[in-house]
Amino acid sequence: MTETKEKSLGSAIRWSAINSVVGRVCQVGVSILLARLIAPDQFGLFAVALVVLNIVLSVSEMGVSVALIRTPGDVKEIAPTVTTLSFASGTGLALLCVLGAPWFSAELNAPGAAGVIQLMSVALVISGASAVPGALLQRDFRQDHKAMADLAGFVAGTAVAVVLALTGFGAWSLAWSRIVTNGAAALVMFVLTKERYRPGFDRKQAKSLLAFGLPLAGSSLLVFGVLNIDYVVVGKLLGPVELAFYLLAFNLSSWPVGAISQPVRSVSLAAFSKVRDDSERFQRSFTRALGLLALFTIPACVLLATFGGPLVRFAYGERWSAAAGPLALLVVLGALRVALELAYDFLASAGKARVILWIHLLWFGSLVPVLALGGHLGGIRGVAAGHIVVALLLVSPAYLIALRPFGIRVRALASALARPAAGGALMALAGLGAQWLFDTDVWRLVVGGLVAIAVYAVVVLPMRHEALRVLRNAAG
Repeated sequence: MTETKEKSLGSAIRWSAINSVVGRVCQVGVSILLARLIAPDQFGLFAVALVVLNIVLSVSEMGVSVALIRTPGDVKEIAPTVTTLSFASGTGLALLCVLGAPWFSAELNAPGAAGVIQLMSVALVISGASAVPGALLQRDFRQDHKAMADLAGFVAGTAVAVVLALTGFGAWSLAWSRIVTNGAAALVMFVLTKERYRPGFDRKQAKSLLAFGLPLAGSSLLVFGVLNIDYVVVGKLLGPVELAFYLLAFNLSSWPVGAISQPVRSVSLAAFSKVRDDSERFQRSFTRALGLLALFTIPACVLLATFGGPLVRFAYGERWSAAAGPLALLVVLGALRVALELAYDFLASAGKARVILWIHLLWFGSLVPVLALGGHLGGIRGVAAGHIVVALLLVSPAYLIALRPFGIRVRALASALARPAAGGALMALAGLGAQWLFDTDVWRLVVGGLVAIAVYAVVVLPMRHEALRVLRNAAG
């Protein structure tokens, strides 16, 4: 990798990290405000609509935009065909959602969500139209431009959500906010992308793109199915109010994934692709990236698991306290997701789309009965526990097997994870112990959190040089 490319990669990681962390902090603040303005049953209706939208969004451009990111040469020849396929797919799926909304909402035990689903299907059209600009920004490591687009979307969407929530629109305020957010972000991406590609179509290129993209799209559908089938189970078995509690817990547990993993994932596919011809660097890049991700992911997950109850009660109010139970379990899934998503990008950069597809078929097929059993036995806590069982005992071993041909061994991964894992275990004990000293949630969060962080910092101190070097490269 040339010096210029290394600087571009460092800049991309820096901007993606800033974008992700700031965005997550702002989203948490807004979600706290909206949770105090909108009742749990209305959040439940929005959650049902979000389930449908996310599942369909996962295949909205059929995976073909990934071809733009990983193609080593000029993309002018394939970009018009990608544009056509992405927009046509997004529009067709939006029509499907509009027509199928009554059935979807009835199956999820929330018939009142039909209109919200139909409104939010507009996001599919926006996603299809903006797929190429988004892929080009990612390909060129222009996460600074992506940050501008996300900021514009956040500001516009938040303004709409708060105003409509204050005027009593309930779930509709969240739906309109999602549409405005996506639309504003897409508009900024179009403005900031240098290349302009009109829709076009080449049958040979389309066949090649679909041969590569459809397995990835299938995998993406399964990924979103994996991360949304629990909502289906909770909504169908337990109703929209329990779904609202579970949605809050899952969103909080995903904070480390969004704030820590997302900046890396925004560049990992392109970065892995740059070194895939050098087998030694290719293998080493994964092990090293996983160790550094764990260094920051584990303490974030431990804090959420240990202080979930005080956090939910203090920030969201007592009426949302039922979300604390599944939160303590779901953060384990969040930590596993960081590692599994990195493995996903590594295999995708190596062109192993079909392997990824088979792994996620295993994941989804195993998850459905386990979550249903967990929901019957333990409610939303049982669903959360089912997630962990499948990810830890089935999916993780499957990824380890898939990584073996590239020289990645369990012993090397365990060595990279050992110190952060040990620090996380001691951190949890210190945090729980510190909470016993205080009766109020505020002091539990402040003092207990500081004590836990201090313990973790002492354990991982020897890793500081590697972490600081990476951060300096990103800052430079």
